[in-house]
Amino acid sequence: MARGNQRDKAREANQKKLADQKKANNKSGSEMQRDKEMVAQKMREKQAAEVEATSIVPSKSSTIRG
Repeated sequence: MARGNQRDKAREANQKKLADQKKANNKSGSEMQRDKEMVAQKMREKQAAEVEATSIVPSKSSTIRG
């Protein structure tokens, strides 16, 4: 019956882990949605800046003439 104690300890540890996960998520649905929208807006801005940076055409004076 040595495994009985191990099972109990594992069960306690798992319950504690689940309780900690529940504590971490204390936002309401609307707060979560607002946060998601803020992150999405930041990503859109980042992507737009990247597209602008890659679409810059070098000037004629910087081309190599041969």
